Amino acid sequence: MVVDMMNLRRQSRFKEIVLNHLLKMKGRLCLAALCLVGYVAIDLLKPWPLKFLFDYVLLQQPLPSFLSSLQGTLQDGLLLPLGIVAGSIICISALSGVFSYGQLYLTSKVGFLLSATLRNELFSRLQRLSLSFHHQTKSGELLTNVSSDTAALRDVFADWALTMAGHGLMLFGMMVIMFVLNWKLALVAMVTLPMMGALLFVLIRKVKATAQKQRKHEGAIASHVNEVLGAISLVQAFGREEHEESRLQKYSDHHVEQGIHTARLTASVSRMVHIVEALGTAGIVLFGGWLVLGKQMTPGDLLVFLSYGHSLYKPLRNLSSLSVKFSRAMVSAKRVADILDIEPEIRDLPDARQASALQGDIAFHQVAFGYERNTNVLHGVSFHIDAGQKVALVGSSGAGKSTIVNLILRLYEPQSGSIMIDGINSAQYKRESLRQHIGIVLQDTVLFGASIAENISYGKPDATREEIERAAALSYAHDFIAALPDGYDTILGERGNTLSGGQRQRICLARAIIKQPSILILDEPTSAVDPASAALIRDTVARLQTGKTTLVIAHQFVAMDQFDQILVLENGRLVEQGTHLQLVARKGQYYALLAHQAREAQWEDAGASSTLRPETEGEAETYA
Repeated sequence: MVVDMMNLRRQSRFKEIVLNHLLKMKGRLCLAALCLVGYVAIDLLKPWPLKFLFDYVLLQQPLPSFLSSLQGTLQDGLLLPLGIVAGSIICISALSGVFSYGQLYLTSKVGFLLSATLRNELFSRLQRLSLSFHHQTKSGELLTNVSSDTAALRDVFADWALTMAGHGLMLFGMMVIMFVLNWKLALVAMVTLPMMGALLFVLIRKVKATAQKQRKHEGAIASHVNEVLGAISLVQAFGREEHEESRLQKYSDHHVEQGIHTARLTASVSRMVHIVEALGTAGIVLFGGWLVLGKQMTPGDLLVFLSYGHSLYKPLRNLSSLSVKFSRAMVSAKRVADILDIEPEIRDLPDARQASALQGDIAFHQVAFGYERNTNVLHGVSFHIDAGQKVALVGSSGAGKSTIVNLILRLYEPQSGSIMIDGINSAQYKRESLRQHIGIVLQDTVLFGASIAENISYGKPDATREEIERAAALSYAHDFIAALPDGYDTILGERGNTLSGGQRQRICLARAIIKQPSILILDEPTSAVDPASAALIRDTVARLQTGKTTLVIAHQFVAMDQFDQILVLENGRLVEQGTHLQLVARKGQYYALLAHQAREAQWEDAGASSTLRPETEGEAETYA
């Protein structure tokens, strides 16, 4: 019972989106349904002109009472009746085409709009899911969800649904007419339908299982291609192109194997459908011919039966091919529904408040956190940063520096303890409003394939051109931007790869400046740029820090005496806290890190020397 309730809840969000969309499109769907009914009705009339031709024109049989008005036409010669028959065939075909066009146009429009709605909803949900979800899920699989899976659903709930309904309506109409004409021959014609139903059931069940495997392999292929192209410089530098090609070939081989299996299965069922159709047609010819010879039905009636007998299996053949597509689409629907029904781990409280005019006072009280269960990254961390203070976070790799930043940004929630901002628990703030007051510059520059102006105004979409240029000037980016052919309207390459590292970092600084944040977080923005750019960035940061709470993740211990306090982390614990001079005097963990970095700098200087001193030559030879 509990499992059923969970499954129902898991599918509810997806169903809600689809039903709401279809309700909005109900006018178009009703019109498409009318076109479908018209198409089916016209299609049922197709064999009747031939019945009229054989029974009443060629064989000169008496007309039924409802056609008695045409008796005079038949007595005037055969040319006019033949023209009427030919004209009726053309009219039936024309009307059939009009209704078919209307139905296909309307359902296609509904399908494309549904696909776009699902894609937007899925993208919106993915953006709001926690970082832990994105770290555990391959990006290629998510790309497949957003693009391929939503496209596969495009026609399911509009075009295919109405098409299947049309086939069902056509089958019902033909069976009714055949029973009215001759119930004995109708039973002969329908004796093969259970066999067709069994074949379709087997096909749908097997194709659905295969489709799940295919979608999984498609996600693996997309993930691999995305990963390799994202690190193409590394792949080329190590000469591993052939290795990556062989890895992709393995994924492709599995995908091809499943595709061939599906194609073989579909082809075998399709051939069996044709055999069953041939058996049904043969039965109609044999028994129907015997009835005609016995004067129990007319040749025209047999023609109608043969036409309907052939058409009877056409919807079933179409249903077999549609069932393959439908099975694949249902797999895509489940994949999309699974993501849409994942609830974000971090949500605003019902009474959450807007963060406005923050001063920048930050306090951690016994904060513990772990990215995985039973494995904490932070253990009871407590500290206080007064508004406007400049604070450095130092520690070895994995000490928990980035985790503290993630918790301040509410990218994660602490498992215990509290984080206070301006004396209020950060969980009481609305996430987006809190992040509007925090500016961040990462060590790894992240830019988008948009214009420079759009990248700078990313944190403030309503920024004017004057504000954008002012922020660029403060970050020493205005001059090189103005020198570009299109200036601020220059479209950057993916991740800003058309600019140098220093230029990218200065644009990132401008993006942080334009927000005018109360809290500024810097992850050593000068560690990956040239000395000239580093000097400009340090000058910008120094001016930007004025009056703002500044938290710097320090990898290189440069100008550490400028910080009001330094927080030293080790294995997720705050082991030391104080100013540069205080921590050096204690000769604890901070002093050890400082000494270690000084030794590394000496080794680098020694390595840069082209000659060895005499007293170290023996050691160098020994280690060589």
